[in-house]
Amino acid sequence: MNTMVVKAYPLGVVRIIDNGNVEDEGESGMELSVGLEFDSADEAREFYGLYAMRVGFKIRIGQLYRSRTDGSVSSRRFVCSKEGFQLNSRTGCPAFIRVQRRDSGKWVIDQIQKDHNHELGPAGESSLPILQQKSPVVTKSLVDVLRRPKVKLLEQIDSGVLSPSGHFSFKRQKRGGHGAQSIAEPYTGLEFNTANEAYEYYQAYAEGIGFKVRIGQLFRSKNDGSITSRRFVCSKEGFQHPSRVGCGAYMRIKRKDSGNWMVDRLHKDHNHDLEVPVVYQKLSSTNSKKFIEEEASGMSSRSLVEMNKGKPIKRSREKKIGTDWYPLLLEYFQNRQAEDTGFFYSVEVANGSCMGVFWADGRSRFSCSQFGDVIVFDTSYRQSNHVVPFATFVGINHHKQPVLLGSALIANESKESFTWLFETWSRAMSRCHPKSIIADQDMAIQQAIADVFPGTHHRFSLWQIKTKEQAVLQSVPTEFRYEYEKCIYHSQTTVEFNTTWNSLINKYSLKEHAWLNHMYEKRESWVPLYLRGKFFAGIPIGESVESFFGAQVTGQTPLREFISRYEQGLEQRREEERKEDLNSFNLQAFMQTKEPIEEQCRRLYTFTIFKIFQDELLQSYSYIGIKTYEEGTISRFVVRRSGNENDKHAVTLSAVDLSVNCSCQMFEFEGVLCRHVLKVFKLLDIREFPSQYILYRWMRNAEYRILCGAESGISSQEQKAFMVWSLRETACKYVECGATSVEKYKLAYEILREGGKKLC
Repeated sequence: MNTMVVKAYPLGVVRIIDNGNVEDEGESGMELSVGLEFDSADEAREFYGLYAMRVGFKIRIGQLYRSRTDGSVSSRRFVCSKEGFQLNSRTGCPAFIRVQRRDSGKWVIDQIQKDHNHELGPAGESSLPILQQKSPVVTKSLVDVLRRPKVKLLEQIDSGVLSPSGHFSFKRQKRGGHGAQSIAEPYTGLEFNTANEAYEYYQAYAEGIGFKVRIGQLFRSKNDGSITSRRFVCSKEGFQHPSRVGCGAYMRIKRKDSGNWMVDRLHKDHNHDLEVPVVYQKLSSTNSKKFIEEEASGMSSRSLVEMNKGKPIKRSREKKIGTDWYPLLLEYFQNRQAEDTGFFYSVEVANGSCMGVFWADGRSRFSCSQFGDVIVFDTSYRQSNHVVPFATFVGINHHKQPVLLGSALIANESKESFTWLFETWSRAMSRCHPKSIIADQDMAIQQAIADVFPGTHHRFSLWQIKTKEQAVLQSVPTEFRYEYEKCIYHSQTTVEFNTTWNSLINKYSLKEHAWLNHMYEKRESWVPLYLRGKFFAGIPIGESVESFFGAQVTGQTPLREFISRYEQGLEQRREEERKEDLNSFNLQAFMQTKEPIEEQCRRLYTFTIFKIFQDELLQSYSYIGIKTYEEGTISRFVVRRSGNENDKHAVTLSAVDLSVNCSCQMFEFEGVLCRHVLKVFKLLDIREFPSQYILYRWMRNAEYRILCGAESGISSQEQKAFMVWSLRETACKYVECGATSVEKYKLAYEILREGGKKLC
């Protein structure tokens, strides 16, 4: 079957050919049809973009598909801008075209879907530049452009006037009547002498419209490593910061063979309100130089407005806690302090404004003395627009329940603010230094943790990684995402992970992918393989940590309800904790074996931790242990599941002190010995756990351990507050139990009276 080849240009489009003649194609190329042929994929995109403009919708670049033979792009999809659901403005529109590369090098439309599931805009709306006052100075005349050999341009006729593609010199713009710059709107084809000039232009345009600009991704040549294209994005692009809303507005420039830079991709629509335009102040040449060398990575890109002679300028700290919040909180703090001698609060003030608030009651401070080895710094309010920037410090108790270790309001999310907050928390918690912390991966938080808690392992919050993955990996093939997850979650050794990762990056030509490169550098903070050897009290790696207050207190909680909801949510959590305490002291778990080691753990562990241990013990019966090495007091075993050669781990044991470690690293991560070690203990007839493998934090009485003197590192006043709280809590439990019946009341009263005689 012969394929009909049609060179198509939509209505209102002129084609400028090599001899400078302008040819109007008229209506003939208007309709989309399978078989339309183009010289390049970019030409097909321009055609579809102009068609979309006439019909009344906008387009985005969709998926690309690569050849399995040589990895080259074999087909591309261009989709309606409302395709998918990643942004609120998208409706899952199915409209698209797909172009496929032929052996001849031409690109042909092979699939079309014209129907949209949303209303279309006014037909024929142009997104090409509309000058506000004076036209931009074109550094080369239209005649020069037309005479340039082998140039093919598609331009739109706007009211009968051709808007030619040409060099746009930002430096030659003149001021308008009010001192503001007259900046033309950007459009595809706009050219600049340098990438820095393009950045200055887009910055000026953004200031005039009412948004701010960040430097986005850059792309490098595979041949010589030079930069071939750059993206400048709206400051609200992405989701790494609470102020960002995934805005899709950007301008991309591409370096031409001549050395000039041309706008080749553009998206003007924002998914947020724009600010009041301000007068643009042009950057100094000194500031601009920094741009050329800067490596933009999406996670750490910065606006040049923050640079001065290559050094960051501290931003003015404009955000603050509202004046209506501080009086309310101060009254609450003072009332709590009168009731609770261990209540602590601190306020950060700058220039007379409240910039941050931290508070913790006596129970939170006491809990931290027992369970402050692992903390979750929860800033999940940042996932959405928030009324109150409410954050919490959360620990894991001996029942594996979340316990509150402090609360905060954060007005300014800078390194300085987070540093103040972490130092204040540490001071309130008697200089507690956690082994590990789960927190967002923002650079300000990373730096503050490194400064205040050196040696603490920072694990990134899962929600942030997943959000970013959805945004940046939607354009890669489905096969990549499958292999990517397999590499992350199934690698057993660092060598296996590094080899698989590098193979994957090379296979899909993603060496210049900024986000993937950044995440590889930070792999020790999020890849499960690297986290297993760190103590996280068993908090699952592949799951998001539940908010302590749930839906009761969020970033949207109004001022008038905040305190009451906070108190209600806190009391609800603490009531659950009291119930688990009673269960652990009053209920006995059923024994599943006659092993002495099971009886030992039932006696010492809380109900929850014992069930975890018991499951490992029962599972150990399904494993086979074989000694593979022995030298002196060191023995090594391979422990594998019966009938499954792939499920195996290495266990090493020293006969001197019975120190043991397993390649699964369950004890290092969770603090409970694994089935593989239990199998080896059974083989060696070790009938009782060595003391170093019963962590005090998992024991029934962990909550009531009071360290004294120099060992505790706390003052006598703080220690007294801790003891008062501990005795009150214990008394409350017995009071509640004693009030359940008259007989128990009499017994409780008698016990208290007899005990009082010994104390007083």
